[in-house]
Amino acid sequence: MIDAFYQSGEPIADAKAPAGPIEDRWTTRKFEAKQVNPANKRKKKIIIIGTGLAGGSAGATLGEAGYHVVQFCFQDSPRRAHSIAAQGGINAAKNYRNDGDSVYRLFYETVKGGDFRSRESNVHRLADISRNIIDQCVAQGVPFAREYGGLLDNRSFGGTQVSRTFYARGQTGQQLLLGAYQALMRQVEAGNVELYPRHEMLDLIMEDGRARGVVVRNLINGEIKHYTADAVVLASGGYGNVYFLSTNAMGSNVTASWRAHRHGAHFANPCYTQIHPTCIPVSGDHQSKLTLMSESLRNDGRVWVPKKHGDTRKPYDIPEDERDYYLERIYPSFGNLVPRDIASRAAKNVCDEGRGVGPGGLGVYLDFADAIGRLGRDKVEAKYGNLFQMYERITGENPYDTPMRIYPAVHYTMGGLWVDYDLESTIPGLFVIGEANFSDHGANRLGASALMQGLADGYFVLPNTIGDYIARNPLPPVADTAVTEVEDRVKARIDKLLSVDGDRSVDSFHRELGHIMWEYCGMERTEEGLRKALDLIPALRAEFWERVKVTGTGEELNQQLEKAGRVADFFELAELMVVDALHRTESCGGHFRAESQDEDGEAKRDDANFGYVAAWEWAGEGELPVLHKEALDFEYVKPSQRSYK
Repeated sequence: MIDAFYQSGEPIADAKAPAGPIEDRWTTRKFEAKQVNPANKRKKKIIIIGTGLAGGSAGATLGEAGYHVVQFCFQDSPRRAHSIAAQGGINAAKNYRNDGDSVYRLFYETVKGGDFRSRESNVHRLADISRNIIDQCVAQGVPFAREYGGLLDNRSFGGTQVSRTFYARGQTGQQLLLGAYQALMRQVEAGNVELYPRHEMLDLIMEDGRARGVVVRNLINGEIKHYTADAVVLASGGYGNVYFLSTNAMGSNVTASWRAHRHGAHFANPCYTQIHPTCIPVSGDHQSKLTLMSESLRNDGRVWVPKKHGDTRKPYDIPEDERDYYLERIYPSFGNLVPRDIASRAAKNVCDEGRGVGPGGLGVYLDFADAIGRLGRDKVEAKYGNLFQMYERITGENPYDTPMRIYPAVHYTMGGLWVDYDLESTIPGLFVIGEANFSDHGANRLGASALMQGLADGYFVLPNTIGDYIARNPLPPVADTAVTEVEDRVKARIDKLLSVDGDRSVDSFHRELGHIMWEYCGMERTEEGLRKALDLIPALRAEFWERVKVTGTGEELNQQLEKAGRVADFFELAELMVVDALHRTESCGGHFRAESQDEDGEAKRDDANFGYVAAWEWAGEGELPVLHKEALDFEYVKPSQRSYK
């Protein structure tokens, strides 16, 4: 029985989303929200964990509004946040190309692209705000690409047939993060934001059922300290590194979210993991991460494999009539710009057939010969030059002469802490923004929407909703006992990790966990494989606590200790991900169950039984997780079989 792995709880609902026409709901909510007097904002303290696009923009905006912000990141500078690695672009419904785009079209395509597993109210708000984001960033000096006449340029991304993606070559995340960073540092200089780099959140301080602060570790000297506030904001990113090999920075982790989950914040849709189709293939066991090649490359690059099985000829020796441009063949309407989940599964299928290229046959070609012939090398270089350089430095191959080799890899996580329309979790006073929440992307995120969501949450949504909570909840200072209890718990966990003194490295456990997750909870999932994972993960976790070797002490810079704490949390998250994937017997977006596919091998949803958000509650050590269902209602976009043909 599948339900032997979890227990059922009461349904959950988003009580904050207003009724009425969808285009008016965000305006209505902002008007209904209580305000904090400008003079009182200086007396209110907000803690923010993370300084990426969501966290950096939130800190800058809340500081500008007058709040006292205390902000933490584990990197040595906010500029090192993983948002800086985003390459391809940011969506906005500006319709600069006059190609039929609109707020409603972006809303519709986001709901459809997420395989009808996201909330309509949240997605429409995101599409509406998207237009303001571009104006905000241009005003900050973000150097978006421009056409010859000086107008902002656009390109297309997967899952859409219009050009709405604004970009800065292949460095869009970097340029947007620097814009948020300079706004944040302005508030640091003004004294409105206290910034603490090289500090990691290790637990959440709770009092009377509310989030009231955090306990952090100074990663340089090991000092454990607490900070209290009127509200806490998590902007700590996604959890793709549970797979060990992913496109995420090596430091990216789930600890902040998981500590909150153990205090009562529900974790929503953890099995929804995005496998990005455009990554440099794995080259050996020496790798600790994978490199993403921007989806924007699929605008001009054509994806193909040889028609013959086991064809080992060089790509330029294979004639056109012996090549299979399989995305163009299977999905003629969208071609190479189908959504990421579909492109990833298609690549896996042709490789499974024995038509993959490169070492081990785990790769497909991304070929720019047509684009270079049509546009000229100079124009292709102007669009993608830095990406081509990066590829050549990593692989030693020149993509102007030889097609790139790509293969799917773990990238973004659509799941995250459950939040309502105000971005507040099930813990009062704990707000979650950016990739750390689940709110906007359903079962599959469209390309160029991560940057859009992070900046929408930080610049425009959170600053309007967190004030309502603060205005309605005047709070006394936090009692010393609440703080001491959490600090003692953090210190005890560190001591436990250091005292095991086993014979296996942290990385060896992380790599083995990642292999289990990729094998049984990766691109394709089966009941048999998921059940096997639920045998393997608890056994490996038990071995971790018996054999892990953490050298050094807790009173110094100790990266092995940092990793050990994060991997311990990954073990618990991995088990929940597998339970979530096992209970959802449909195929949906990034969650593909082999038992649920149509005659063409496409994902087969089950809206009647799974048209809900799965919000999981921590029930305690050794207890089964509790499943709460949030029913998804569709008034504007009726669920249908996704087709990109």
